[in-house]
Amino acid sequence: MSAHCMLTGRAPGFGNTISHSHRRSSRRFDPNIQRKRYWLESEGRHVRLTLSTKGIKTVDTIGIEAAVARIRARGVKV
Repeated sequence: MSAHCMLTGRAPGFGNTISHSHRRSSRRFDPNIQRKRYWLESEGRHVRLTLSTKGIKTVDTIGIEAAVARIRARGVKV
């Protein structure tokens, strides 16, 4: 599964793990991505979205219809 949020656009960050002896090695900071299923009333069907936890809270605030409109405005197929 891709580590990108469909709504907020959150993506992995990259950095270094620093050991006790201060040696550095590459690492990746993944966002907390969840697959969530919502009922889309206007189309009479369920949609499955890949969202970060911040994206899920945003859907709870603005509603699924507005969230799907924002996702489609970004050019992502739902």
